[in-house]
Amino acid sequence: MWKSKLPKIEDPQLKAKAASGQDAWRVLGIMSEFIEATARLRDISPAVSIFGSARTPVDHPDYALTEKIARLLSDAGFSVISGGGPGIMEAANKGAYYGKSPAVGLNIELPMEQHTNPYQDISQTFRHFFPRKYMFVRLASAYVVMPGGFGTLDELMEALTLVQTNKSPRMPIILVGSKFWGGLVEWFRERLVEDKLISPEDMDLLQVIDDPDEVVAAIFRHYETSGFTYLPPEHDLLLNL
Repeated sequence: MWKSKLPKIEDPQLKAKAASGQDAWRVLGIMSEFIEATARLRDISPAVSIFGSARTPVDHPDYALTEKIARLLSDAGFSVISGGGPGIMEAANKGAYYGKSPAVGLNIELPMEQHTNPYQDISQTFRHFFPRKYMFVRLASAYVVMPGGFGTLDELMEALTLVQTNKSPRMPIILVGSKFWGGLVEWFRERLVEDKLISPEDMDLLQVIDDPDEVVAAIFRHYETSGFTYLPPEHDLLLNL
């Protein structure tokens, strides 16, 4: 059967122009994800973003602990945001799903690991990491970081960097699991602080907490005087990430 074929582009300049056109369309695709997510998620505040491993099995103690924390946060009036996938993300959504406030999943299309969990009141799917990561920051009043791998560490370091550099308002960044996080926090002190790569006061940006009730209490303590609504300067910070 005869098939029509487009001619191959051999001219280097034409190839460069074609690649440039593809890049422009990708940028538009990213912009459309920003616009859609902002419109759908604008009313979920106050919210807490919970990060953690996609590989944590349902019968693992970290799964049950995450579910309990998320339920407490939901019943306390916080929407709970997770990555929308399995493992810790599912536990976070599940706890909130059966609580009083929305369970929000910011899903990402990946070739492995990621599938959408069923415990989401609001589900938003992204093709690109950049707008998804922005929404985690843009919508959060606090970060709760459970044990996880490279993705979790990436999200933790980005949160610390944005707050440290005043590109994001100061907010609680809570590491749950002293046994898991203790070595990393000690390394921060022994290497980063001692080698003057960060300031000693930068260590105050994070807390290590094991008790679920204390996680919720720590978030409320932070906002006792300021409330959960961003002031205009803080809102401008988030618009200029």
